[in-house]
Amino acid sequence: MSFVEYGEYIQEGDIAIVFLGRESMFPVKAQHGTQTQTKYGVIRHSSDLIGKRFGSKVNCSKGGWVYVLHPTPELWTQNLPHRTQILYSTDISMITMMLELKPGSVVCESGTGSGSLSHAIIRTIAPTGHLYTVEFHEQRAEKAAEEFREHKVAHLATVKNQDVCKEGFGVVGVADAVFLDIPSPWEAIGHAKAALKEEGKVATCS
Repeated sequence: MSFVEYGEYIQEGDIAIVFLGRESMFPVKAQHGTQTQTKYGVIRHSSDLIGKRFGSKVNCSKGGWVYVLHPTPELWTQNLPHRTQILYSTDISMITMMLELKPGSVVCESGTGSGSLSHAIIRTIAPTGHLYTVEFHEQRAEKAAEEFREHKVAHLATVKNQDVCKEGFGVVGVADAVFLDIPSPWEAIGHAKAALKEEGKVATCS
């Protein structure tokens, strides 16, 4: 399973979205010997998740049932752990369109935050693009890098823990697009220009 490549069956270590209803869903990491409690009863990972098809209807121990869905950036946006305020799919779709992102694009982003936009960018630029994302807060940067590894997209993203306004993105003349989601985006414009190719685009949100 990867957030950018569809997998048919749930394997150990995969993230699956447990769907109880439109307003009730959450991610789980499939692990042998583990159980997940829901209001409909227990889901036993070894028998109820691992080896099942994504999209399957799973019966819980109390007689109720849930669906287990393949993760997507859109579902992750609805279920991710909030470390910061996030961008949602409506705004994300506008950003990716305005920046003209496509497979193979190289993108610089700051700040990474909770990774909502990052996951959508990665899915859009896969399989040959790359995201350079900068996060000022050390723990948030570490958590984002951990999630990218867990979601099997780390080869498409480089996470840097630094102040983009002082240190930039760490790359020069490679980016097709730059997105700045920081309190004072004008302080990073010089670094954005340095990171961009000659015909690159910049968008901001503050």
